[in-house]
Amino acid sequence: MSLALAQELMTYEEFMSLPDDGVDRELIRGVVRVRGETPAMTRRSRRHCRVSTKVASAIEVWNSTQPLPRGEVLSGEAAFRLSVDSDSGVGIDVAYVSPDLVSETDDDAFEITGPPTLAVEVLSPSDQHRDIVEKIELYLASGVPLVWVIDPDLKVVQVHRPNEEPVSFNMRQQLTAEPQLPGFQIAVADLFA
Repeated sequence: MSLALAQELMTYEEFMSLPDDGVDRELIRGVVRVRGETPAMTRRSRRHCRVSTKVASAIEVWNSTQPLPRGEVLSGEAAFRLSVDSDSGVGIDVAYVSPDLVSETDDDAFEITGPPTLAVEVLSPSDQHRDIVEKIELYLASGVPLVWVIDPDLKVVQVHRPNEEPVSFNMRQQLTAEPQLPGFQIAVADLFA
Protein backbone atom coordinates (compact mmCIF):
# COMPACT_ATOMS: atom_id res chain seq x y z
CA MET A 1 0.00 0.00 0.00
CA SER A 2 1.32 3.40 -0.88
CA LEU A 3 0.33 6.57 0.90
CA ALA A 4 1.14 10.13 -0.10
CA LEU A 5 2.74 11.94 2.85
CA ALA A 6 1.89 15.43 1.66
CA GLN A 7 -0.15 17.01 -1.10
CA GLU A 8 2.54 19.62 -1.76
CA LEU A 9 5.23 18.71 -4.25
CA MET A 10 8.71 18.12 -2.91
CA THR A 11 12.01 18.60 -4.72
CA TYR A 12 14.56 15.83 -4.90
CA GLU A 13 16.86 17.83 -2.63
CA GLU A 14 14.11 18.20 0.01
CA PHE A 15 13.40 14.48 -0.26
CA MET A 16 17.06 13.60 0.29
CA SER A 17 17.10 15.77 3.43
CA LEU A 18 14.35 13.68 5.09
CA PRO A 19 15.59 11.71 8.11
CA ASP A 20 16.89 8.18 7.68
CA ASP A 21 14.26 6.77 10.04
CA GLY A 22 13.64 3.36 8.49
CA VAL A 23 10.59 4.48 6.55
CA ASP A 24 10.59 3.09 2.98
CA ARG A 25 9.89 6.18 0.87
CA GLU A 26 10.04 7.03 -2.79
CA LEU A 27 9.62 10.34 -4.56
CA ILE A 28 7.48 9.95 -7.65
CA ARG A 29 7.16 13.12 -9.71
CA GLY A 30 7.53 15.25 -6.61
CA VAL A 31 5.09 13.29 -4.43
CA VAL A 32 6.43 11.36 -1.45
CA ARG A 33 5.12 7.81 -1.25
CA VAL A 34 5.46 5.48 1.72
CA ARG A 35 5.54 1.79 0.82
CA GLY A 36 3.97 -0.98 2.86
CA GLU A 37 1.13 -1.02 5.34
CA THR A 38 3.54 -0.42 8.20
CA PRO A 39 5.54 2.65 7.22
CA ALA A 40 8.63 1.44 9.10
CA MET A 41 8.97 -1.69 6.96
CA THR A 42 7.95 -2.92 3.55
CA ARG A 43 6.93 -6.53 3.88
CA ARG A 44 8.60 -8.80 1.39
CA SER A 45 7.99 -12.52 1.43
CA ARG A 46 10.74 -15.12 1.24
CA ARG A 47 9.53 -15.80 -2.29
CA HIS A 48 10.06 -12.14 -3.25
CA CYS A 49 13.58 -12.19 -1.83
CA ARG A 50 14.40 -15.53 -3.48
CA VAL A 51 13.20 -14.35 -6.92
CA SER A 52 15.12 -11.07 -6.57
CA THR A 53 18.28 -13.01 -5.70
CA LYS A 54 17.86 -15.40 -8.65
CA VAL A 55 17.36 -12.52 -11.09
CA ALA A 56 20.36 -10.61 -9.75
CA SER A 57 22.52 -13.75 -9.80
CA ALA A 58 21.58 -14.61 -13.38
CA ILE A 59 22.36 -11.09 -14.57
CA GLU A 60 25.63 -11.09 -12.62
CA VAL A 61 26.70 -14.37 -14.27
CA TRP A 62 25.93 -12.84 -17.68
CA ASN A 63 27.75 -9.62 -16.72
CA SER A 64 30.88 -11.55 -15.73
CA THR A 65 31.17 -12.79 -19.33
CA GLN A 66 31.07 -9.30 -20.83
CA PRO A 67 34.15 -7.42 -22.00
CA LEU A 68 35.67 -4.74 -19.80
CA PRO A 69 34.57 -2.22 -18.73
CA ARG A 70 31.50 -3.95 -17.33
CA GLY A 71 28.26 -2.67 -15.96
CA GLU A 72 26.98 -3.42 -12.47
CA VAL A 73 24.12 -5.41 -11.05
CA LEU A 74 22.50 -3.76 -8.02
CA SER A 75 19.76 -5.13 -5.79
CA GLY A 76 17.94 -4.48 -2.55
CA GLU A 77 16.01 -1.35 -3.48
CA ALA A 78 18.99 0.30 -5.18
CA ALA A 79 18.48 4.07 -5.04
CA PHE A 80 18.12 5.92 -8.34
CA ARG A 81 17.48 9.52 -9.24
CA LEU A 82 16.37 8.82 -12.76
CA SER A 83 17.66 12.12 -14.15
CA VAL A 84 19.43 15.23 -12.85
CA ASP A 85 16.38 17.42 -13.36
CA SER A 86 13.90 14.89 -12.01
CA ASP A 87 12.00 15.09 -8.76
CA SER A 88 11.76 11.30 -8.66
CA GLY A 89 13.88 9.09 -6.44
CA VAL A 90 13.07 5.38 -6.49
CA GLY A 91 14.32 2.12 -5.08
CA ILE A 92 14.62 -0.65 -7.66
CA ASP A 93 14.56 -4.32 -6.63
CA VAL A 94 17.22 -5.30 -9.19
CA ALA A 95 18.92 -3.04 -11.73
CA TYR A 96 21.60 -3.42 -14.35
CA VAL A 97 23.65 -0.24 -14.77
CA SER A 98 25.65 0.38 -17.96
CA PRO A 99 29.45 0.69 -17.84
CA ASP A 100 29.13 4.39 -18.76
CA LEU A 101 26.78 5.15 -15.88
CA VAL A 102 28.99 3.13 -13.51
CA SER A 103 32.02 5.22 -14.51
CA GLU A 104 30.05 8.46 -13.90
CA THR A 105 29.00 7.41 -10.38
CA ASP A 106 31.22 7.64 -7.32
CA ASP A 107 31.53 4.27 -5.60
CA ASP A 108 30.40 5.82 -2.30
CA ALA A 109 27.39 7.63 -3.78
CA PHE A 110 24.09 6.99 -2.04
CA GLU A 111 22.18 6.97 -5.30
CA ILE A 112 22.84 6.64 -9.00
CA THR A 113 21.78 9.60 -11.11
CA GLY A 114 20.54 8.37 -14.44
CA PRO A 115 18.39 5.56 -15.75
CA PRO A 116 19.53 1.94 -15.46
CA THR A 117 19.62 -0.20 -18.59
CA LEU A 118 17.28 -2.69 -16.93
CA ALA A 119 14.91 -2.13 -14.00
CA VAL A 120 13.37 -5.20 -12.37
CA GLU A 121 10.43 -4.96 -10.01
CA VAL A 122 9.45 -8.12 -8.14
CA LEU A 123 5.89 -7.80 -6.91
CA SER A 124 5.40 -7.88 -3.14
CA PRO A 125 2.21 -8.62 -1.20
CA SER A 126 2.04 -4.93 -0.25
CA ASP A 127 2.34 -3.60 -3.82
CA GLN A 128 -0.66 -1.78 -5.26
CA HIS A 129 -1.41 -2.08 -8.97
CA ARG A 130 -1.63 1.69 -9.54
CA ASP A 131 1.77 2.21 -7.87
CA ILE A 132 3.47 -0.40 -10.08
CA VAL A 133 1.89 1.11 -13.22
CA GLU A 134 3.08 4.55 -12.13
CA LYS A 135 6.66 3.28 -11.64
CA ILE A 136 6.69 1.53 -15.02
CA GLU A 137 5.50 4.72 -16.72
CA LEU A 138 8.10 6.74 -14.81
CA TYR A 139 10.93 4.34 -15.75
CA LEU A 140 10.04 4.37 -19.43
CA ALA A 141 9.56 8.16 -19.53
CA SER A 142 12.95 8.58 -17.81
CA GLY A 143 14.82 6.60 -20.44
CA VAL A 144 14.94 3.09 -18.95
CA PRO A 145 14.93 0.94 -22.10
CA LEU A 146 13.89 -2.33 -20.45
CA VAL A 147 11.63 -3.00 -17.44
CA TRP A 148 10.72 -6.41 -16.06
CA VAL A 149 7.83 -6.85 -13.64
CA ILE A 150 8.00 -10.28 -12.05
CA ASP A 151 4.93 -11.77 -10.40
CA PRO A 152 5.97 -14.59 -8.03
CA ASP A 153 2.33 -15.60 -7.47
CA LEU A 154 1.35 -15.99 -11.14
CA LYS A 155 4.91 -17.01 -12.11
CA VAL A 156 5.09 -14.66 -15.07
CA VAL A 157 7.41 -11.88 -16.19
CA GLN A 158 5.97 -8.86 -17.96
CA VAL A 159 8.46 -7.02 -20.19
CA HIS A 160 8.00 -3.32 -20.88
CA ARG A 161 9.85 -1.22 -23.46
CA PRO A 162 9.28 2.37 -24.57
CA ASN A 163 6.58 2.76 -27.21
CA GLU A 164 5.79 -0.98 -27.29
CA GLU A 165 3.02 -3.13 -25.89
CA PRO A 166 4.04 -5.20 -22.84
CA VAL A 167 4.94 -8.82 -23.49
CA SER A 168 4.39 -11.59 -20.94
CA PHE A 169 6.63 -14.63 -20.47
CA ASN A 170 5.40 -17.73 -18.67
CA MET A 171 7.02 -20.79 -17.07
CA ARG A 172 7.46 -22.56 -20.42
CA GLN A 173 9.41 -19.71 -22.03
CA GLN A 174 12.90 -18.26 -22.09
CA LEU A 175 13.38 -14.66 -20.96
CA THR A 176 15.87 -12.62 -22.99
CA ALA A 177 17.01 -9.00 -22.81
CA GLU A 178 18.09 -8.21 -26.37
CA PRO A 179 19.57 -5.85 -27.36
CA GLN A 180 20.26 -4.30 -23.92
CA LEU A 181 21.91 -7.44 -22.44
CA PRO A 182 23.18 -9.25 -25.55
CA GLY A 183 23.11 -13.01 -25.17
CA PHE A 184 21.35 -12.99 -21.79
CA GLN A 185 18.81 -15.78 -21.46
CA ILE A 186 17.12 -17.58 -18.58
CA ALA A 187 14.22 -20.01 -18.34
CA VAL A 188 11.36 -18.25 -16.57
CA ALA A 189 10.83 -21.48 -14.59
CA ASP A 190 14.34 -21.09 -13.14
CA LEU A 191 13.34 -17.80 -11.53
CA PHE A 192 10.65 -19.55 -9.51
CA ALA A 193 12.35 -22.90 -8.82
